[in-house]
Amino acid sequence: MIRIEHLSKTYGQGPDAHTALSDVNLHVEAGDIFGILGSSGAGKSTLVRCMNLLERPTSGKVIVDGVDVTDFTGGDLTRLRTSVGMIFQNFSLFQQRTVLRNVTFPLELSRTPREQAEERALELLGLVGIEELAHRYPSQLSGGQQQRVAIARALANEAKIMLCDEATSALDTKTTVAILDLLKQINRELGVTLVVITHALTVAEAICNRIAVIEGGRIVEQGPRAELFANPQSAALQELISNNHQVHGGSRARA
Repeated sequence: MIRIEHLSKTYGQGPDAHTALSDVNLHVEAGDIFGILGSSGAGKSTLVRCMNLLERPTSGKVIVDGVDVTDFTGGDLTRLRTSVGMIFQNFSLFQQRTVLRNVTFPLELSRTPREQAEERALELLGLVGIEELAHRYPSQLSGGQQQRVAIARALANEAKIMLCDEATSALDTKTTVAILDLLKQINRELGVTLVVITHALTVAEAICNRIAVIEGGRIVEQGPRAELFANPQSAALQELISNNHQVHGGSRARA
């Protein structure tokens, strides 16, 4: 489904250059829930943003469904991002739009007729359990409800892949469990491939079946989650297992 080959990303040039990713290789299979696990600053968010070309790799390849998309521009790039949804830690909703209009937004971009777009949006809001909130605004919602809107929006154009960049980091423990359960349901019922970026062992353990551990911009270990957690080989994973048994973060949003 997604294959990353010898991917590197460097910001800046000369003595000020910073290498965020170095020779990254990984393979996410169709229907998988694949975790990219690492501490803050390890390069995991840069890596996931390279998957849909929000960040352009400096070198290497991004291959989606057997197609090298690394140099996509224009309409090809738009179609790629249609098939690859993304949700973020801070929800990234349009505050001036209702819940319904947030979910119809990508359908508007693809010129879907208004009635059809609204029907699709209400169907998705039902799927994520908040259809009754369709005419509220994001400021009237809890953090968990806002993330449900973001998930519905990411699915609007029938995305085959969803990239989840620290999607539960702003949520409390109970809400995190509910959102992870929803993501597992979407994976199971819709067949959407999930790539989950996280720093939290508890999140990776709860949802991922395969994991790549990233440290200093390099993949230091990858494989089935159960095998890696039972017998960690890298110092990075050993430290995460020792020190990160609780989901933690800054201020947490209510459910």
